[in-house]
Amino acid sequence: MNVILFGATGMIGRGVLRACLRDDAVDSVLAVGRSPLGVSHPKLRERVQEDPSDLSAPDLDLAAYDACFFCLGVSSLGMKEEAYRRVTHDLTLAVARPLAAANPGLTFVYVSGEGTDSTERGRSMWARVKGRTENDLLELPFHAYMFRPGIVQPAPGVPSKTRLYRVLYAVTAPLIPLLRRVAPNLVVTTEDLGRAMIAVATPGTEVPGRILRPRDINRLGAAATRHN
Repeated sequence: MNVILFGATGMIGRGVLRACLRDDAVDSVLAVGRSPLGVSHPKLRERVQEDPSDLSAPDLDLAAYDACFFCLGVSSLGMKEEAYRRVTHDLTLAVARPLAAANPGLTFVYVSGEGTDSTERGRSMWARVKGRTENDLLELPFHAYMFRPGIVQPAPGVPSKTRLYRVLYAVTAPLIPLLRRVAPNLVVTTEDLGRAMIAVATPGTEVPGRILRPRDINRLGAAATRHN
């Protein structure tokens, strides 16, 4: 498959990129973002642009991609709802709509969050915005899957870009292996996220639904590991 990846400079996106580059099912990856990755690989091409959602370039053949893995996101800390909606909902849909129009057979995987509010009416601002984003993606004419990963264990050497999250990961890192043993379905690794994304974009994979939580992600990631 040919994959277009957004958010590859972030913690989750880096793990997803690593999984794609290691998986024989992936022929090529186009990483779209504002900053260069500093990674070289025969499968990888980069498109660095100020507006990642601008897919109008004439040399960009959207119909050539089988899957889009959308890992781009920001923390809602300190943000007003309107600003958070612009970078969470509006940017995501600005990418998704032309992809759906160009290739209705495309698989679009969106990294959401555990606790997302599908009703769009709850008290939590980020959960409402994520809920609206999920709902609008699920209405588009392609194969959309919402990943709600819960606690994410980063790959070694792949820190979060958010300072608060880096501090939290540093403090909790010794506890995550224990948590994975006692509550394995609360934690996912960034590479299991990547392998699970590849799995849902692979024809014939049995996927339990359109909204996938840690248990589903871990099962799909483990199955993909056995098959590689």
